[in-house]
Amino acid sequence: MELPFNGAITDFFENEAPTSISDSIRHADKNDIIADSYPYDERLKKKAYKKELEALQIELVKMQAWTLKTGQRIVMLFEGRDAAGKGGTIERFGEHLNPRIARVVALSKPSNAEQTQWYFQRYVDHLPSAGQIAFFDRSWYNRAVIEKVFGFCSDAERERFFAQVHPFEKALVSDGIHLFKFWLNVGRAEQLRRFLDRENDPLKQWKLSEIDVQGLRKWDDYSAAIRETLDRSHAIGAPWTVIRSDDKRRARLNAIRTVLHALNYDRKDHKALGEIDTRVCGGPDLWDA
Repeated sequence: MELPFNGAITDFFENEAPTSISDSIRHADKNDIIADSYPYDERLKKKAYKKELEALQIELVKMQAWTLKTGQRIVMLFEGRDAAGKGGTIERFGEHLNPRIARVVALSKPSNAEQTQWYFQRYVDHLPSAGQIAFFDRSWYNRAVIEKVFGFCSDAERERFFAQVHPFEKALVSDGIHLFKFWLNVGRAEQLRRFLDRENDPLKQWKLSEIDVQGLRKWDDYSAAIRETLDRSHAIGAPWTVIRSDDKRRARLNAIRTVLHALNYDRKDHKALGEIDTRVCGGPDLWDA
């Protein structure tokens, strides 16, 4: 089987990855968690995960009905390292929701015209109307991390972003939008293991990009940009929820719980919600480089 990018990820794993990272991948079983600081040794069991997810998705359907009935507007943005599980988490949120109400926004590279606009302008076009939910699979925070790491923006443009992001998000919230900002963080070994899985699975190869390949060598640059972004954009009214996603199952459940706990929708079943696991879901102090 022909591998994408001429097997660049396997080559990095075999020849460039730190020995501790490659060894931990080689010695791990499928269900092992390979981040030493993660509070669990194994993934949540599939049976328990499915049971909890179904209960939460029933609550999401109730929340959707309340959103439509009362004209609420909900924005959830998902950021994180490549392969942190953003798309999979969004998928579990929206699996049983009406796509006319709950839309996924995943913008491609800005066009030449968009590059001349106010930076936030193309995102504003996708904000929800009354009764709608918008999931941003990456967001305006591209400027703070990816564009910084790869030199796609100048330092002045990035500083202008940080100067404007607080007022921008404050305006959204003061206008009545429920804003949730999720940062999904995954350990270096687990990220590489997921990349290797994608590289070798024909059904997942489309998820890989040149940015992913280049980013393997920029772990420390990403870490510095992420830390600065969390420090500078965590604010009252628009806080970051950091979720350690080395176990995708726990990450998905806790992201959904975070939203459902925060909204006063009709017929809420508190028992079905369960408690947020603060060992894997919390504020920026939970972020682990």
